[in-house]
Amino acid sequence: MKPGPIAVVGSVNTDFVLQAPRLPHPGETVTDARFRVFSGGKGANQAVAAARLGAPTIFIGKVGREGLAERLRANLRAAGVDVARLFRDPVVPSGIAFVITDANGQNAIVVSPGANRRLTAAELRRCRHDLARAAVILLQLEIPFAVVSYVARLAARHRVPLILDAAPARRLSRTLLRKIAILTANETEACVLAGMKPAMLTRPAAEAVCRRLLALGPQAVILKMGARGALVAERGGGLTSIPALRVRAVDTTAAGDAFNGALAVALREGKSVLEATRFASAAAAFSVTRPGAQPSLPTRVKLRHWLRARGSRWPLA
Repeated sequence: MKPGPIAVVGSVNTDFVLQAPRLPHPGETVTDARFRVFSGGKGANQAVAAARLGAPTIFIGKVGREGLAERLRANLRAAGVDVARLFRDPVVPSGIAFVITDANGQNAIVVSPGANRRLTAAELRRCRHDLARAAVILLQLEIPFAVVSYVARLAARHRVPLILDAAPARRLSRTLLRKIAILTANETEACVLAGMKPAMLTRPAAEAVCRRLLALGPQAVILKMGARGALVAERGGGLTSIPALRVRAVDTTAAGDAFNGALAVALREGKSVLEATRFASAAAAFSVTRPGAQPSLPTRVKLRHWLRARGSRWPLA
């Protein structure tokens, strides 16, 4: 893999988080919740995850001009992320998310995209040289699809490996999927991509979904199944199951973002897809043991110490 930074193109939000005893039913009020404010957004989370694990990281996204925007920019910069390409929208506010987590770490999220929906392909063209020199590009689906398509075309043209996190769930064209080096998805997202009804997958069903997604064009597919681990399918290879570390989950909000950021870091360091997936699984496991999105993302040192304290082998030399 060529030298260069990890480039992340995606969303950036302020998360308003309520930690409640349980998630409410429709029409129900649940009291005694704890309120906190965190920086979030799938793109920003993945950028912070990569930077904290030691990779030079640039983030391309869009915020508004209100006070929350300055906080979002400052938090990214504090994590070591290059924010020179963080655009500002003069009309709409920055994105916000309302997150409710329960005592088991499960969550329900409602998002107001704000400025994230105003990121344009024209703005990305101003960043084309940054993208072309990247070692890896990380991309998600919380930004306009025209931007996603532009980044995928540019990555293919310059032969930069592109990792697409297929979240939120939506159908994608074969034209786009053929430009992806690694497609990551949870069970719901994988089912939607495969044209199936979302469901928790049995092992045979998970293998079938991975094969179906691989046939659509990406070089590799990683199916993220939470506490049941991950399933990796590679073109020209077989299917490999990566077990998850057993932990007590506090908040699963940024687990997928920790996974993708760590995956990009390991690939940039020359690790195989399987080695990178093991590392990513360890980072995701660490993240669910802490509250909040970006505050839960580990540094390299914290992750190493945490794994050693558990008696786990450090997954990267």
